[in-house]
Amino acid sequence: MDYKLEPISSEDRKSVIDIFNHYAENSFAAYLESKVPYEFFDMMIMEMSLGYPDVTAKDASDRVVGFGMLRPHHPMPAFSRASEISYFILPEWTRKGIGRSILEYLIEGAKEMGITTILASISSLNEGSLAFHRKNGFQECGRFKEIGMKKGRSFDVIWMQRML
Repeated sequence: MDYKLEPISSEDRKSVIDIFNHYAENSFAAYLESKVPYEFFDMMIMEMSLGYPDVTAKDASDRVVGFGMLRPHHPMPAFSRASEISYFILPEWTRKGIGRSILEYLIEGAKEMGITTILASISSLNEGSLAFHRKNGFQECGRFKEIGMKKGRSFDVIWMQRML
């Protein structure tokens, strides 16, 4: 399947939020349990990741099929070399190399910013994401046991880290 990577723009608002909402309602990939309004895009992309790399994956007809972003791990300057990563891909587009392409795109942007480590916060119930991160050079660096609850199920939050 052909796709291209482009920075996220305000025109991608609906598509990005629709993808995020799919995971909020149907999985443990997003920690929220219910849909967010389209205005959430402003907080997520325009505020949380302002100045950090972000990207969409678009199919041949320019439909957004996935997105990813980096954001600061912590606001204190002492942690400016660390960032957190998030990405979500439409289910029918997973396992086609898009996640790896998004990750590589974000890593290149991170290196240009002087970021030396990328962190991922992952639900212990999201085996697919855990496997993806392990396969792509991330290692578990921390676990908060049973701190999450979604859909009546308790889960650990696993922190994974990739040094650049």
